[in-house]
Amino acid sequence: MTETPTAPSVRLGALPPAVTEFLTAIADALDIPNPATYGGQEAHDRILNERAMHAKIALRSALADHSLGLGWNTQYLRERLAEHPPTGYVTCGQADAALAAGKTWSEAVTLPAGEEQ
Repeated sequence: MTETPTAPSVRLGALPPAVTEFLTAIADALDIPNPATYGGQEAHDRILNERAMHAKIALRSALADHSLGLGWNTQYLRERLAEHPPTGYVTCGQADAALAAGKTWSEAVTLPAGEEQ
């Protein structure tokens, strides 16, 4: 019976800092807060789709090993993420904090004046 060799594992800390920063930017792109209500789902999904598209572009560019380099791809992605912040909807965390502060559910899930949904 032959044993199947297992691939050696690589810890995140063993990766070059540029790779770690790039992976962190990808995670930041995709990990946005969930909406507290169904009404916020459209805004959440629109923002997440934009951020995922930019993460995909950055990944494709990095995997193609373009001469711009990983640092440039990370900066590009961070700049695009800043253009698409997770705003325009009330998050679960925001609603929980408002409820803990004594607001009603209706008050807790209402966007502040000036923020569009």
